[in-house]
Amino acid sequence: MNIALINVKITIQKNETVVDDIGNHKNNWTDYHTCFATISGEGGSKKSVAGLIVDDSDISFTVRYCKALADLDITKYRVLFEGYLYNIVSVDHMNYKKKCLKLKCEKVRR
Repeated sequence: MNIALINVKITIQKNETVVDDIGNHKNNWTDYHTCFATISGEGGSKKSVAGLIVDDSDISFTVRYCKALADLDITKYRVLFEGYLYNIVSVDHMNYKKKCLKLKCEKVRR
Protein backbone atom coordinates (compact mmCIF):
# COMPACT_ATOMS: atom_id res chain seq x y z
CA MET A 1 0.00 0.00 0.00
CA ASN A 2 1.37 3.39 -1.01
CA ILE A 3 1.06 5.73 1.98
CA ALA A 4 1.32 8.84 -0.21
CA LEU A 5 -2.07 8.06 -1.75
CA ILE A 6 -3.84 8.19 1.62
CA ASN A 7 -4.57 11.89 1.40
CA VAL A 8 -8.27 12.59 2.00
CA LYS A 9 -9.87 12.92 5.41
CA ILE A 10 -13.05 10.97 6.17
CA THR A 11 -15.17 10.65 9.28
CA ILE A 12 -16.82 7.39 10.24
CA GLN A 13 -20.07 7.92 12.13
CA LYS A 14 -21.81 5.50 14.48
CA ASN A 15 -25.55 5.08 14.96
CA GLU A 16 -26.51 5.15 18.62
CA THR A 17 -29.83 5.13 20.45
CA VAL A 18 -30.29 8.15 22.68
CA VAL A 19 -32.96 8.52 25.38
CA ASP A 20 -34.29 12.03 25.90
CA ASP A 21 -35.62 13.63 29.10
CA ILE A 22 -39.07 12.05 28.87
CA GLY A 23 -37.91 8.56 27.90
CA ASN A 24 -38.29 8.63 24.11
CA HIS A 25 -35.73 6.60 22.18
CA LYS A 26 -34.16 8.30 19.17
CA ASN A 27 -31.45 7.26 16.71
CA ASN A 28 -28.53 9.67 16.56
CA TRP A 29 -25.38 9.66 14.39
CA THR A 30 -22.20 10.63 16.25
CA ASP A 31 -18.65 10.97 14.99
CA TYR A 32 -16.80 7.75 15.83
CA HIS A 33 -13.41 7.88 14.09
CA THR A 34 -11.61 10.33 11.79
CA CYS A 35 -8.82 9.11 9.55
CA PHE A 36 -7.23 9.51 6.14
CA ALA A 37 -8.18 7.32 3.19
CA THR A 38 -7.60 6.58 -0.47
CA ILE A 39 -10.58 6.91 -2.78
CA SER A 40 -11.12 4.45 -5.60
CA GLY A 41 -13.93 3.30 -7.80
CA GLU A 42 -15.74 6.60 -8.03
CA GLY A 43 -18.61 6.01 -10.30
CA GLY A 44 -22.28 6.06 -10.51
CA SER A 45 -25.20 6.85 -12.64
CA LYS A 46 -28.24 9.00 -12.62
CA LYS A 47 -31.57 7.50 -13.49
CA SER A 48 -35.13 8.64 -13.52
CA VAL A 49 -37.48 6.89 -11.12
CA ALA A 50 -41.10 7.99 -10.82
CA GLY A 51 -40.30 11.42 -12.21
CA LEU A 52 -37.33 11.98 -9.89
CA ILE A 53 -33.66 11.94 -10.83
CA VAL A 54 -31.88 9.49 -8.52
CA ASP A 55 -28.11 9.61 -8.08
CA ASP A 56 -26.62 6.11 -7.58
CA SER A 57 -23.02 6.96 -6.75
CA ASP A 58 -20.69 4.29 -5.45
CA ILE A 59 -17.24 4.80 -4.02
CA SER A 60 -14.59 2.82 -2.15
CA PHE A 61 -12.44 4.09 0.70
CA THR A 62 -9.23 2.30 1.69
CA VAL A 63 -8.05 3.11 5.22
CA ARG A 64 -5.19 1.84 7.34
CA TYR A 65 -6.10 -0.88 9.82
CA CYS A 66 -6.60 0.14 13.43
CA LYS A 67 -8.34 -1.48 16.40
CA ALA A 68 -11.14 1.12 16.34
CA LEU A 69 -12.15 -0.02 12.85
CA ALA A 70 -11.62 -3.76 13.30
CA ASP A 71 -15.26 -4.45 14.22
CA LEU A 72 -17.07 -2.27 11.68
CA ASP A 73 -20.67 -3.30 11.12
CA ILE A 74 -22.44 -2.16 7.96
CA THR A 75 -25.71 -1.56 9.81
CA LYS A 76 -24.31 0.73 12.52
CA TYR A 77 -21.73 2.86 10.69
CA ARG A 78 -21.55 5.27 7.76
CA VAL A 79 -18.92 7.53 6.15
CA LEU A 80 -18.94 11.32 5.95
CA PHE A 81 -16.77 12.67 3.12
CA GLU A 82 -16.77 16.31 1.93
CA GLY A 83 -20.23 16.93 3.34
CA TYR A 84 -21.81 13.88 1.66
CA LEU A 85 -22.99 10.79 3.51
CA TYR A 86 -22.23 7.27 2.30
CA ASN A 87 -23.76 4.03 3.59
CA ILE A 88 -21.25 1.21 3.98
CA VAL A 89 -22.28 -1.68 1.74
CA SER A 90 -19.42 -4.03 2.60
CA VAL A 91 -16.16 -4.14 4.51
CA ASP A 92 -13.22 -5.96 2.92
CA HIS A 93 -10.47 -6.89 5.38
CA MET A 94 -7.99 -7.45 2.53
CA ASN A 95 -7.05 -11.07 3.35
CA TYR A 96 -7.05 -10.39 7.11
CA LYS A 97 -3.43 -9.19 7.09
CA LYS A 98 -4.33 -6.27 9.42
CA LYS A 99 -2.82 -3.68 7.10
CA CYS A 100 -5.83 -1.98 5.56
CA LEU A 101 -9.61 -2.06 5.21
CA LYS A 102 -11.62 -1.33 2.10
CA LEU A 103 -15.07 0.20 2.66
CA LYS A 104 -17.39 -0.13 -0.32
CA CYS A 105 -20.03 2.57 -0.01
CA GLU A 106 -22.99 4.10 -1.79
CA LYS A 107 -24.32 7.63 -1.51
CA VAL A 108 -27.19 8.17 0.92
CA ARG A 109 -30.42 9.22 -0.78
CA ARG A 110 -32.06 12.22 0.81
